[in-house]
Amino acid sequence: QVQLVESGGGLVQPGGSLRLSCAASGTIFSINTMGWYRQAPGKQRERVARITSGGSTYYADSVKGRFSISRDNAKNTVSLQMISLKPEDTAVYYCNLHQTNGLAFKDYWGQGTQVTVSS
Repeated sequence: QVQLVESGGGLVQPGGSLRLSCAASGTIFSINTMGWYRQAPGKQRERVARITSGGSTYYADSVKGRFSISRDNAKNTVSLQMISLKPEDTAVYYCNLHQTNGLAFKDYWGQGTQVTVSS
C-alpha cells in the first residue's frame, strides 16, 4: 500500500505564491510518475502537472509559466511551486502517484489540500 500526505495549501491573494508538498510512503517502485490534480466546485478533476522519476514534466496550459513541479526521488516527495496565482486556481489540490508493479498500473491519491485565491 501507498500513503500520500499533502501540505501547504491555504488562502492567498491574487498574484501571490504557495508551495504544495506531498510525501509518499509504503511500497513505492523506482519507476513512477508523481503529480498534482485539482478539482474546483462543480468541475471535474483535472491534471495540473506531473513529473516522472526520470524528470520529464507536463503542465496544463492554464498553469504553464506559473507553476513548477519538482521531486526528490530519494525521499519520495513531490512539490508544486505556484506563483502569480489567480482566483481560477482555487480548488482542492490532490497529490497522485502512478506506478506499476509489473502486472498492472495503479493510482494512489492524497486526501487533498485546499487552495483559495481571493482578495
